[in-house]
Amino acid sequence: MSQQLISHSQDLKRLRDEGFEIEVCGGYLLVHHIPYVNQQMQVKFGVLVSDLTLINPNTTGRPNTHVIYFCGEHPCNKDGTIITQIQHSGHNKIIKPGISTNYSFSNKPPKGYEDYYQKISRYTEIISAPAKSLDKGVTEKTFRAITDDSIDAVFTYIDTNSSRANVLHLNSKFNGQKIAIIGLGGTGSYILDLISKTPVDEIHLFDGDLFHLHNAFRSPGAASLGQLERQLKKVHYFTELYSNMHKHIVPHDCNITDNNLNDLDTMSFVFIAVDQNSIRKGIIDYLLEKKIPFIDVGLGVNLVDDSLIGTLRVTLGTTNKSDHLANRVSFTDDDNNDYAPNIQIADLNCLNATLAVIKWKKMLGFYQDLQNEHHSTYSINVAQLQNEDIST
Repeated sequence: MSQQLISHSQDLKRLRDEGFEIEVCGGYLLVHHIPYVNQQMQVKFGVLVSDLTLINPNTTGRPNTHVIYFCGEHPCNKDGTIITQIQHSGHNKIIKPGISTNYSFSNKPPKGYEDYYQKISRYTEIISAPAKSLDKGVTEKTFRAITDDSIDAVFTYIDTNSSRANVLHLNSKFNGQKIAIIGLGGTGSYILDLISKTPVDEIHLFDGDLFHLHNAFRSPGAASLGQLERQLKKVHYFTELYSNMHKHIVPHDCNITDNNLNDLDTMSFVFIAVDQNSIRKGIIDYLLEKKIPFIDVGLGVNLVDDSLIGTLRVTLGTTNKSDHLANRVSFTDDDNNDYAPNIQIADLNCLNATLAVIKWKKMLGFYQDLQNEHHSTYSINVAQLQNEDIST
């Protein structure tokens, strides 16, 4: 994807064609082998790092800031005095393993930078001039190719959101994860929506049902009439949709039964979002036996005095703690639940999925987890979130 972006962006292509060692990593542009002089009047080489602004996945836009980052010592004049015209601040930002910025620099033209060629060229000129005056042979234009080893390789386009939020390095916590989502109704489809935006290795979908009209009203996005008329299985509809972003979504157009539980054997984590409580027990027992952690979600809604009340549930099961499951997860079907005939409740499905995915991310260490709860419920009418079954 980085080579495609470089080839389709005239400013990046010009940098590459002129011999700059450029690399696209997540939402950053890295320019390696920038000559500079340190305070000991030695010629060194650093890395310029700029945020990338994209107008589409394959084309850069005008830089949204004149500030740039640098990996290395502070560049100096040839006598070892610091170049003060670009001084901005010390800045420690982890770009990827092995690459951390040390400083940010500021040099703003009256009208800003038109493109990344102008921005990189100007900062290189300021930083490298002293080094070139000391050693005529040094150059930033090495014509050396650098491959893109970004952790975003599972995506079809670059994740600029993580770089803007300065959390790109945290994405390594998702490395190697193979996720299964059992059930692609309202809550399961929203779980997929959120998981597809993380760089997990694979996302496996299990559901044997068709994507019908009513599903469109409790699922993320907006299905077209043409898509509904195709009568696709849910797994194929959602695979087609989310493969626009994530490369490794694997559809299984069947329900999980005793006959195919072994399809879960290679999973790192499983989300259970099935409608029938009686189905859950076989899945949960099998996952516990295989020591595969999971989250089971549930949503119960009833009509009372012309209003809906109800509770959302998120229950985590792990090898270390499973003694709470019998008291928290129902394994028998409940007919006293108005959720089935009142299925157009996308906000509740979305919230249930969001709470489940946040808990999964806490388990991985992406979010801090000070309670380590294994069961939480949200009561709609009192807006109360309660955490229970705390693990020590």
